[in-house]
Amino acid sequence: MEKDIKQVVLLIDDNDDILEFISDDLSEKFHVLTATNGMEGLAILEKEIIHLVISDVMMPQMDGFQLCERIKSSIEFSHIPVILLTAKITLQSKIQGLELGADVYIEKPFSPEYLQVQVSSLIENRNKIKAYFSSSPLLHLKSVAPSKADEEFLERIQCILDKNIGNPDLDVVHLANNMHMSRPTLYRKIKSICNYTPNELIQVSRLKKAAELLNQRTLKIYEISEMVGYSSQTHFGRVFFKQFGMSPSEYVSNQQTENKKT
Repeated sequence: MEKDIKQVVLLIDDNDDILEFISDDLSEKFHVLTATNGMEGLAILEKEIIHLVISDVMMPQMDGFQLCERIKSSIEFSHIPVILLTAKITLQSKIQGLELGADVYIEKPFSPEYLQVQVSSLIENRNKIKAYFSSSPLLHLKSVAPSKADEEFLERIQCILDKNIGNPDLDVVHLANNMHMSRPTLYRKIKSICNYTPNELIQVSRLKKAAELLNQRTLKIYEISEMVGYSSQTHFGRVFFKQFGMSPSEYVSNQQTENKKT
């Protein structure tokens, strides 16, 4: 996990003073991009990897509710947490925001510290899930999905990877073509969900498939390395160790010990 790199927060509000105030407060921990309405915000989302969106509700051109609906209904952006800020304090407005998929709904006026805690909590929880997926040999890709739409997206990715796992030439071009997405869009989506580039995800998927096969204990390590697209068992062992902190043979031994316990 890239702990030393600031996560990117997109802040959207049509009030310049509020934009500056919140941006200054958050910029110590996060890299903050700003927009003055939903349309500007969408344009930024289409170009940048955004880890979280904070949006006012009452804005011209496209308000916060409309923006939230666009984000949560689009496969390109549905994984991004959304915090809505509003002076509306009616129960119905809260229900509307949450029904549209908002992760957090904060009433104005609010404490800057409270907003920062909410932002940190949402991002840290997502990062913990990504890290757990990365270090767990048998954890399925869909486990990092923050929504049902993202789970379906990742299952489609997994299906393509499984069908081509033994192909050493499998790459992002093949993946993008099969997903019917542009390479930049696929890159942003995968990078945001699991913190890997598409090519890194391909390698991790090869290693997780190898762990699954190793766990079955019916094939030799060199046979498995070839099955998942590695022509060299030495190279396979090296990348397996780098990913999971143990060699393939150590992994098999550990699994045997665990199975005896149960």
